[in-house]
Amino acid sequence: MVELSKDEYDLEQIRLMEERCILLDENDNVMGDVSKKDCHLMDNINKGMLHRAFSTFLFRPSDGRLLLQKRSKEKITFPDLWTNTCCSHPLAIKSELDGIPGAKNAAIRKLEHELGIKGLKPDQFDYLTRIHYLAPSDSLWGEHEIDYILFIKADVELDINPNEISESRYVNQQELKDMMNDKDQYKLTPWFELIGDELLFKWWDQLLKGEKLVQDDKLYRMI
Repeated sequence: MVELSKDEYDLEQIRLMEERCILLDENDNVMGDVSKKDCHLMDNINKGMLHRAFSTFLFRPSDGRLLLQKRSKEKITFPDLWTNTCCSHPLAIKSELDGIPGAKNAAIRKLEHELGIKGLKPDQFDYLTRIHYLAPSDSLWGEHEIDYILFIKADVELDINPNEISESRYVNQQELKDMMNDKDQYKLTPWFELIGDELLFKWWDQLLKGEKLVQDDKLYRMI
C-alpha cells in the first residue's frame, strides 16, 4: 500500500487524495467509487482501473482568449505543467454522478476551488465530447480517464488558489500554438496536448465565428 507522507507531499493535496472518484468500465458505465489516490496509482491503472474526469475551457467573450493555468508544484500528479482552465473529477456524490450534468456541477465546484470563480450556472457550459486516454505522470502516478470536455464563455474575476495553481494567463490561438511548439519552455499536461493536437482548434474556430457548438456523442479513444 502506498502511504502519502507529509514529509514528501503537501498536506492539503494529501487530503484531496481521499476524495471518492467515479469508477468506470471502458464504456463510461459507473462501476462504483474509488479514492482519488487509488485511481491515480500506476499499479492500478496498469490493471485497467478507469475513472471519470472533466476538462473545462473558459474563453473571454471580448476577445475569445482561452484561460490557461499552470499546476502548482504542490500537486501530486503532473506538477508544474501548463493545462486548460480547469481539469478535475466529478465525485461519487449525487449531484456529480450523472454524466454530463454531473460533469458540469463538478466543473462549477472546481472552478471556484482552484480559480475563485463564483456564480457560474450549468446552462452556461457547452458539453462537446468525451475522450478516453491514459498517461503516466511518473513511475508511481498517472491518469486513466474518460474526460468530459466542456466549453464556457464568461467574464470572470479570478482569485487564484496558490495550492492548486502557480500561474494563469489568457492566450489566443497563435500564442497557444507557440507554447505547444516550445517544449523546452512550456511543459503541458498530456490530456491538454491530446485535446490541443486533435480537437481544440476546430471548436475554438467555431466559437470565434459565433457558430453553435455541436455535441458529439462519440467517445474518442486516445490510448
